[in-house]
Amino acid sequence: MEKKDMILDYLNKISSCAEQLKKKQHQIQQIVEILQKAKTRGNKVFLLGNGGSAATASHLICDLSKMKKIKAIALTDNVSLITAWSNDEAYHVVFTEQLRQLVEKDDVVIGISGSGNSPNVIEAIEFAKKQGCITIGLAGYNGGKLKQVADVCLVVEINNMQISEDMHLVLGHVIAVALD
Repeated sequence: MEKKDMILDYLNKISSCAEQLKKKQHQIQQIVEILQKAKTRGNKVFLLGNGGSAATASHLICDLSKMKKIKAIALTDNVSLITAWSNDEAYHVVFTEQLRQLVEKDDVVIGISGSGNSPNVIEAIEFAKKQGCITIGLAGYNGGKLKQVADVCLVVEINNMQISEDMHLVLGHVIAVALD
């Protein structure tokens, strides 16, 4: 495939995913309402993910905190703490152990996973639910295990990690803009 065809193919896939997300407007609105309630009540919002999803979590925390004045924390941003838990325990606990010290009932925990199967994201969502938190997932592919464990899971149904990650960032912006 020529480069110009690859570019057009990629952009067509993004366009198709954006059309798909229009059909999930109800789920997007549900997430907006959850975050609006958290803001009104003064609850915290935690975001987490790996790789590109970690970058998305950090980006969205900036938007939620600065633009919308939500108490928001990215569990991806403390490299020293993440590497300490990874080294001393195991990588799958890096988010759960942070939540253990910070999360309170009715806080919101958002896990982002392109595949929907990141073990540390799944473990953190399961832990948060046990603590009485509201859990949200942003996933790609078929939603993986995240679709099964999160209270609300918005799945970008595409078998392409990069486009899945692109759409999660778009969703984050849509959600931030829709918040009061």
